[in-house]
Amino acid sequence: MPGNNVIVFMSDEHTRSVMGAYGNHQVHTPTLDRLANSGVRFDNAYTPSPICIPARASFATGLYTFQHRCWSSAEPYYGQQQSWMHRLRDKGHEVTSIGKLHYRSASDDLGFSEQILPMYLANEGKGWPQALMRKPMGTFPETAELAAEIGPGETSYTRYDRDISAAAVNWLSRPHGDKPWVLFVSFICPHFPLKAPQQFYDLYRDSELPAAFDSDPRQQLKHPVIDAMRKFWDYNDYFDEKAQLEGLRNYYGLCSFVDDNIARVVSALEASGQFDNTNMIYTSDHGDLIGNHGLWCKSFMYEDSAGIPMTLSGPGIIPGVNATPVSLIDLAATIESLAGETAMPAESDWSGRPLQSFIDNPDAGRAVISEYHDGGSPCGVYLLRKGPWKYQYFAEASPALLFNIENDPQECVNLAEDPQYLEVLNKLRGCLFDILDPEEVNRQAFADQALMIEKLGGKAEIEAMQSFNHTPLEPA
Repeated sequence: MPGNNVIVFMSDEHTRSVMGAYGNHQVHTPTLDRLANSGVRFDNAYTPSPICIPARASFATGLYTFQHRCWSSAEPYYGQQQSWMHRLRDKGHEVTSIGKLHYRSASDDLGFSEQILPMYLANEGKGWPQALMRKPMGTFPETAELAAEIGPGETSYTRYDRDISAAAVNWLSRPHGDKPWVLFVSFICPHFPLKAPQQFYDLYRDSELPAAFDSDPRQQLKHPVIDAMRKFWDYNDYFDEKAQLEGLRNYYGLCSFVDDNIARVVSALEASGQFDNTNMIYTSDHGDLIGNHGLWCKSFMYEDSAGIPMTLSGPGIIPGVNATPVSLIDLAATIESLAGETAMPAESDWSGRPLQSFIDNPDAGRAVISEYHDGGSPCGVYLLRKGPWKYQYFAEASPALLFNIENDPQECVNLAEDPQYLEVLNKLRGCLFDILDPEEVNRQAFADQALMIEKLGGKAEIEAMQSFNHTPLEPA
């Protein structure tokens, strides 16, 4: 069947709460809002893992983390499962990436026809292997850098994103084949360093931005796994009140900076005459906690970390808002369908499916999951979202958490210990176990990581490797 061209815009670490179309009236994201309001905005979109490498493996494969087993920041996708890029390229479509990939290396066949300005894993494809050492837990002193490097200003990341948008503009001016093409434009901002270019910082220089919520340590949820992770990811310990505000202003500025770069690409698409036959997707690999719950960055299952923006616009998409829980795993089938090909059939209700199918038949009761098996966590952490409920399961006998997101969007009231919610808790637990066995998956993750530690030469060798707070830009 005939299809359309597809542009997938992906940012890095953009929480959906800092985007105008999702109800934030202080952030300036006019282009993203235009795409959202002219298409469908998915209000309950989640990352399959609140860390870059597993999430981007899921984006490529349409599989959850427990299926592709790219568990951590040192276990990347390298083409070991077939990607939507492979399938479309093999059917004659031009499939081009521009920007951050966070896959293993240039020597791997990832499925793209062309890779422009790619960013692979640091340490020659090894990534951040310190993430593998979870028993016993290591330390991560680099967290101090986040509060110490607050802008405004330019960084290697903002310069990289400018290069990405310029390359995308140039690509759109080139002739392409008869079949619909797919262009993956992958920015690295608003990922820290928290330095926004001056013109975007100035948008918020005098703004009173929302104060972080659930910020009083005396009132915060106490949980053995979350407490251990909070101790490891202790970014917030280095922020005083002034730094907190400046960090937030720069984060907002970086979101506006990404919006401006996307505006340049959309303008080039319009100038190329291909706007009317091109669908556009906007999303992010995961979110950022931006100080809420006394936390920064990602890794946790709170909404600001695990929740992501996701919009679909362009020909054939009737504008609207959709409450179906969706995930990055749905984008493989979405992109293939938009390009005019038959997507891989879904094996179950929770498997990846085209977003278009949820536009026609919204399913607010669909279940999606997220997993975390990376640095700072003493065990596997699992999220299940279904209807108004958000359930968290922690492996190795740690207590579960239960939130009603509709009544408690800030996740401050844990209902798991309330007897009147026991039936809900058991049903959600059963739903999670219908998808995976979290204890067995936890064992598999640790077993795979033990093998990887051995492959890399052992803990002493890993500890001697370069560690970093954010991936350094290296030559391709």
